[in-house]
This record gives sequence, C-alpha cells and structure tokens, in this order.
Amino acid sequence: MPDLFSLEGRVAVVTGGSGALGSTACAALTGAGAVVGVLARDTARIDIVVAENAAAGGEAVALPADVLDRVSLERARDLVLDRHGRLDLLVNAAGGNLREATVEPEGTFFDLPPEAFDAVFRLNAQGTLLPCQVFGQALGRGDVMGRCIVNISSMAAERALTRVAGYGAAKAAVENLTRWLAVDLARRFGDGLRVNAIAPGFVVSAQNRALLLDARGELTDRGRAIVDRTPAGRLGRPEDLVTTLLWLCSPESRFVTGAVVPVDGGFSAWSGI
Repeated sequence: MPDLFSLEGRVAVVTGGSGALGSTACAALTGAGAVVGVLARDTARIDIVVAENAAAGGEAVALPADVLDRVSLERARDLVLDRHGRLDLLVNAAGGNLREATVEPEGTFFDLPPEAFDAVFRLNAQGTLLPCQVFGQALGRGDVMGRCIVNISSMAAERALTRVAGYGAAKAAVENLTRWLAVDLARRFGDGLRVNAIAPGFVVSAQNRALLLDARGELTDRGRAIVDRTPAGRLGRPEDLVTTLLWLCSPESRFVTGAVVPVDGGFSAWSGI
C-alpha cells in the first residue's frame, strides 16, 4: 500500500509553496518521492520550506517567482527543465483573499472597491491561469503519461459566502478553468495529462486567521458559525488535504480528470438544517 501513491522519480512544482497549504503540499510530495520546486515570492520563506524538506529527507529546490509575472514563471520553468529535464506535476496553491476585498461587517457590497475585487480575482484566477500556461507547456512534452495539474479551489466557489464576493467569484473561475482545461488536454493527450482541483473546507491560514480565530485562538462568531455547519465539527488543517493530493497526483487516479474534490468535513453536503 505505501507504494500505491509513490511519486518516486517525478518532478513537481508547487505555486504558493511558502504558504500553509503550499508548504504542506511540498512536504507531502517530497515525502512520496518527488523532487519539488517551491515557487513563491517570499525568498526567505522559500528557503525555510526547502530546508524543512531537506531535513525530512526530501529534495526541494527554490523557485522565486510571481504567479502574475509570466517572465518570472518562464525563468522558473526553464530552471526546472535545465536541472531535471522534465516536469510531471503542477500544484497551483497560490491565491487567497485580500483584506481590501473583504466586505466589513458594518459595510455593504456597494462599498466594495472594484479595484480590490479585481486584485483578488487576478491573484486567484490569473494566478492559476498563467502557471497552467507556462508550466503546462513542459507537462505536455514527450511522453505525458501520468502527468497532471491540481488546482486549489474553495467552498466559496460553490456556495455564496458572506463578505468574500471577489474571492468566491475568483475560485468559481478556477473551477471552471479546471474543467475546461481537463477537457481540452484530454482531447489532445488522452488520459496521460489530467487536470483536477481540490476544494478545501475552512482551513486556518495566515490570511483567514483573523476571520476565524480571535487573539486567544478561540473561534470568532464567524468561525463558530462555520464549525456549527460542518458535520465534522471542526475547522480544517492543511494536512487534511494530503492524501487527496497524493491520490490525484498518482497514477492511481488515472481515470479522474475535470473533478473538483471537496475536502471539507461535510460542509458542502449539509443544508444546515
């Protein structure tokens, strides 16, 4: 069974690799045997993630780049190909919400700055599109069997969540792009090049911590409302996504493409009644 989801000999790139979800994805992939490129803007944090993977016996390389800058992405792609000669897996974990694009409790949608909406939409939607275009060219080279893209969506894509209109719209675009690209690449390459997404439930990160937890680490009113509507009865942790990610990246999911897999403690399954 441990060999079932082995990624030995594979080369992966994780965008947003310095964040909570991205760094957990890097550790999972290196733990399964892959060489992982840690792509992010924060070079200091990248170095920490690379060192953590090395200490655990994995192999990771630093890829400083911005998911909204094609030139830096192309430079990172070329570095991976020059060093390893191939690319098998792309995990798009870059994204998140922006404070300026969050409607304050005392505010309304009509107060939402359009430029903030645009910024959060670009970060998530275009921040997924550009890496798919740049690294997808490398994924499609030569023998493409067993190669795949995994995007990170959100519960906000499927259901209207208060206060995060821009983020929800952007993640809905990510899900639509996932399905569109899965169809397009399957028609070109058959089942050898797949595209799927994971839709996490409410996982605590640096970006949403203030919305979900107070200064003492206790649930805020919003956090409590979420937990009350989550059958599992808790907020998510980054490591909750690991087995789903490894399954989607492995040949064991070879007939799965265009899927958005919820890992949400049952949040999306329950009406709240």
